[in-house]
Amino acid sequence: MQNDAKETILFVDDEQSIIDIAHTYFTAKGYNVLTAENGRQALDVMGSHRIDCCFTDINMPEMDGLALAEHIRRQDSTIPVIVMTGYPSLDNTIQTLKNGVVDFLVKPVNLHQMELCVQRVMRERRLFIENLMLSKELEGKAKIEQLNTELLYKVEELNILNRILNDFSSLRESSDVFQQLVDMAVEIVSADAACFYLVNDSAVKPMPIALAGDKWVAGDGRQAVSRQHGSAASVLHSPDDPKLYTLVREVLNDDRPLMVANNNGGSQRLPRRFRSCMLVPLKIRARVLGVLMAAVCDDGRRYNEKDLYYLDFMAKKASTSIENLALYENIYNNLLSTLYAFVKAIEARDPYTQQHSSRVTHLAVTLAKELGCSEEEQQILNVAGLLHDIGKIGIRDDILLKPGRLSDEEFDVIRQHPVIGFEIMGHLGLWTREKQIVRAHHERFDGKGYPDGLQGRQIPLLARILSVADVYDAIASDRAYRARMPESQILDIMYGGAGTQFDPAIIDVFRNLYESGALETAIAANA
Repeated sequence: MQNDAKETILFVDDEQSIIDIAHTYFTAKGYNVLTAENGRQALDVMGSHRIDCCFTDINMPEMDGLALAEHIRRQDSTIPVIVMTGYPSLDNTIQTLKNGVVDFLVKPVNLHQMELCVQRVMRERRLFIENLMLSKELEGKAKIEQLNTELLYKVEELNILNRILNDFSSLRESSDVFQQLVDMAVEIVSADAACFYLVNDSAVKPMPIALAGDKWVAGDGRQAVSRQHGSAASVLHSPDDPKLYTLVREVLNDDRPLMVANNNGGSQRLPRRFRSCMLVPLKIRARVLGVLMAAVCDDGRRYNEKDLYYLDFMAKKASTSIENLALYENIYNNLLSTLYAFVKAIEARDPYTQQHSSRVTHLAVTLAKELGCSEEEQQILNVAGLLHDIGKIGIRDDILLKPGRLSDEEFDVIRQHPVIGFEIMGHLGLWTREKQIVRAHHERFDGKGYPDGLQGRQIPLLARILSVADVYDAIASDRAYRARMPESQILDIMYGGAGTQFDPAIIDVFRNLYESGALETAIAANA
């Protein structure tokens, strides 16, 4: 059905495919369509054509969509501007409010949705103009306030959706997803009780594996551990309630979300103190893995369709997060296993260095703990330590295993192994910090190390720690070209290297560990 009014729509986007699709669709619908690739071109088009509506992307060269919207607002405040973006953020949404934008669409945008948006904003524009003509101040102010209210509502909605996306994207373990789901249900849909039920074909009944809220007791009558703080309710519930199991099975059978909006009428579907309840399935590749349940006990609150939408959105994002984390963990573990196999191959070539990487890693992590490094830094050091000599896979046996002293040319070849290791890890696209530590583990505190001649704090802290552990194990072990050094000579080298080869602060920690016997205990534990 064509539009008799023949409104003119301006589409502004630096993606030619979007411009072409929008031009074809809206032209077929009877609209006059103009296009531009950025805000600067759009202003040129408006200089020679009258437009009734503008769709614009935000991020574009020369002039972005927010600047364009501000120009349009100043030129003709009756022209509605709809912003389209693939990267919604609270800052951008708030900025659009200041620039007079009337709607905010998240890419990919459905063409039918765009047409409905055009029809709505054009109706609003006609009313807006009429109101300006009939009552320039009073009616115009009311309309603007209404539009601002609608946009503020969209800001709140986008903020909630962005929080859900960001919270799940920050997770690093798939096992954390379920607790994150129930915690988020308590926070976002104000649940007094939230539970994730794991379901599978072999289980007799659904298994509650994550709880949040202050209205739960465990199956043995003890109050369940909850991250949600608040006063304990006079009546608590168990996640093993048969009525809840019945609702979970109903969701599984229907394969869709379920909401019991009101339990005031004496409904027998919910536990006695639950006033409103929602359940949504969580699917992995079209197969239901479990069901997320959220309930309120307050007489004054009831769930609605918007709450159900948020809960279902959580479940869908959790599903994506689980799939991505599982894929990442699988790839990560496979690559790590391959690299460890390279390390084993190096150690197999040189019997004098067998278990060297493992010992160095254990000692480095021990030093890191004593220095107060975080768990994340210790994990980074654990990977970097095990892989620090992986570059030796590219060194010829006649040099790597030479029993005598290396010539200057041969030593130059050996000095390449940190860079080779850095490049091997770099090709895999993972371990950004780890590969920097591998590259820098032969740098010296006085700047005379290799390969980059870094000095002092230019050397990453974890590389400085690894350097101390690497040198200690090297001189405290039998090597192809010499036997283990005497203990006094080992300590002279380690302590004497403070400020030249090693970071003095790390040597102080090393000395404390050695003199307290903790270093010997750590080495013995890894033997």
